[in-house]
Amino acid sequence: MRFRFALLLFRRMRGRGNMSESDIPIVPATLLQDTEGFHTPHAHVYTSYDPENPPSHPGEKWTRFVCLSDTHSRTFSVPAGDVLLHSGDLSRLGREDEIRVTIEWLRSLDHGVKIIIAGNHDLPLHAEWYEDSYYGFHDKKESSTMIRSLVDNDANRGRGLIYLQDEQYTFSTKEGGREWSVYGSPWQPYFGGWAFNYLPEEASDRVSVIPEVDILLTHGPPHNVLDKTFTNVNAGCPALLTHLSEMRGPPLLHVFGHIHEARGAVRYSWLQAEQDQGTPPLGIRETIMVNAANQPLGRQAIKPGPGGQRIPCGGPGFQPVIVDLLDMAMRPHM
Repeated sequence: MRFRFALLLFRRMRGRGNMSESDIPIVPATLLQDTEGFHTPHAHVYTSYDPENPPSHPGEKWTRFVCLSDTHSRTFSVPAGDVLLHSGDLSRLGREDEIRVTIEWLRSLDHGVKIIIAGNHDLPLHAEWYEDSYYGFHDKKESSTMIRSLVDNDANRGRGLIYLQDEQYTFSTKEGGREWSVYGSPWQPYFGGWAFNYLPEEASDRVSVIPEVDILLTHGPPHNVLDKTFTNVNAGCPALLTHLSEMRGPPLLHVFGHIHEARGAVRYSWLQAEQDQGTPPLGIRETIMVNAANQPLGRQAIKPGPGGQRIPCGGPGFQPVIVDLLDMAMRPHM
């Protein structure tokens, strides 16, 4: 089983060919791997920290989001926070026992709100596709209905664990506090015939349904944003980037995964994207972009130095990303 899963991942890697203050600098999209993170007036982002002593919560005027993705049925220590976000690949290959491990782990965490989506490895959750394609991955067909009931049920919702599949949800983390909107989409551009894939000609229709929300979860990244593979290919979706750039109020936070090797975070300015397209700017708009992949792959999975020790899921360089957002932070149209 371990060999087959590693082989599938190897094949996948080969195939992936408003703020108006004038004194606030606009930081372009820059990979921030192997650093501690960055701060903006409305966000504190931590990509690397001591897991035994994570950064302190900034206070009651802020909401702490802890970002995960691509955990593939692995479990590990997760820092405390107000909201946990998981951007898919909950499992290795979507089998019931694999999904159950992840859901029991997530239910055990203390975050008051936990929003999760599927990814291309969570095969039976793409029920229509799985019915015709399961034999390429599973010797025995799993029950898509059973798998869906594991991730989406009243007991989970009672524990604050919310599964979204092309759906929007709103929540508050404190009584009388800010209401946050979130949308979850498990899709990504086609490669290898996995679950939740779309072809280039289907991309615009697929991403156009994404509404303007505070928090966006997608499994795949937008094009040219934390999406570069080991083979030096930007594997993100151009249509997704275009759709977000055309929003008057793009998300404050966009969390994704899928491209494990591009894990990191950036402060992305949409003003620059508008100027590049030759359209009048709507104002200073930006999104904290997070590739939250936790499962190390390839050479990044091996610690440098003698011995070649393997980095575990959620280990150094692949920790959960912490994002603190100021509750009063607003998208331009709000």
